[in-house]
Amino acid sequence: MSEAERPEAEGQRLRVMREYPERGEDPRAVTPVARPGVETVICHEGLVRALAEQFARADTSLRELEMRADKAGRTRLPRTTCADMLAGRRFPKKAVMVAFLRACQVPEDQLPAWEQAWERVRVARIPARPEENPGIESSSGAPSAAAQTAEPSQAGPARIPSSGWRQAFMPTVLVTLAVAAALSVIIHQRKTPERITPDGFGSPVDPGHIISDDGRAFGPGGSSRFTASIDPSNTGVRLVRRLDVGVAWQHASITVNGNLAGVWRPLPGDSIYKWRDQVVEIPRTLTAGRRSLTIANTFVSSSQGFNEFRYVIEQKVNGTWTTADRLDVGHLHAASEAAHDYHIVAQGWADTQTFAYPPRKQDWRVD
Repeated sequence: MSEAERPEAEGQRLRVMREYPERGEDPRAVTPVARPGVETVICHEGLVRALAEQFARADTSLRELEMRADKAGRTRLPRTTCADMLAGRRFPKKAVMVAFLRACQVPEDQLPAWEQAWERVRVARIPARPEENPGIESSSGAPSAAAQTAEPSQAGPARIPSSGWRQAFMPTVLVTLAVAAALSVIIHQRKTPERITPDGFGSPVDPGHIISDDGRAFGPGGSSRFTASIDPSNTGVRLVRRLDVGVAWQHASITVNGNLAGVWRPLPGDSIYKWRDQVVEIPRTLTAGRRSLTIANTFVSSSQGFNEFRYVIEQKVNGTWTTADRLDVGHLHAASEAAHDYHIVAQGWADTQTFAYPPRKQDWRVD
């Protein structure tokens, strides 16, 4: 394993240790310890995790962050740029990161620590011998001297000028120090396991679990209806709904072809990990021998409204569960709505949200 890969590996090891404490230890009984802050960030993965946690604390949407940045009149904050940054697909410019943090209402006196973290990660990402990489641009944006004088296939081992040994050596030193810092954090975690706090801040937000999706919601007197295709030889059908559980206690009845088929059980709210996939099994008597189902959801009660972002219809055929059909709800998925004859009554909301699923995938689905 290279020096540059070690911080990422140590970060993965740290996450595993947090999710699986020592056997016999009850994390609820452990005295809480201070969660390492942005001062401990030493790699891109750590920076992404810290930014995602700030976004979760802000409890807002990417659209709202973009509007706040535009209103401030500083660096622009496009939603697509934020989504790429939170998913770890793109290393952000410092100005973009700072604009994101300001939009998340991070206090100004905390921003210098974030800028220092960005600089540590940026340095760690620089190859120890950049002149061996012809495609790397210089700090001025122009191709390096190696790129100008040799084709990639002709470039041989580059020699480090004696006058520049310090520049080539320093990134390696910084990475080594970063690994040492990560190991010290791991040792501390082993001695005093971190308690998972009720508000969810004790668990890291995996950027791969952050998803943007558009949907709709209806309130009292409201309902939605759509048609789904299934295999008539099915021996069971499940209806899976993606919802925002930031809105608590959403309760609605389900009918299939006009017959009561079940209910969406009200779930408690979660202000941190807001995405869930709720599952309801449809009685076999309503699905056997049918090629299509007309499914209707009718509002019963909620703290705010009943929201829906996606429906997946799963079927059991020959003993195996597979996806029979899928409806994507929202103004960005008009074709999917039209194909499933989707209709909504008393719509009270329609927009795009960006939230995270819980850290463990087995917690994504709920009954």
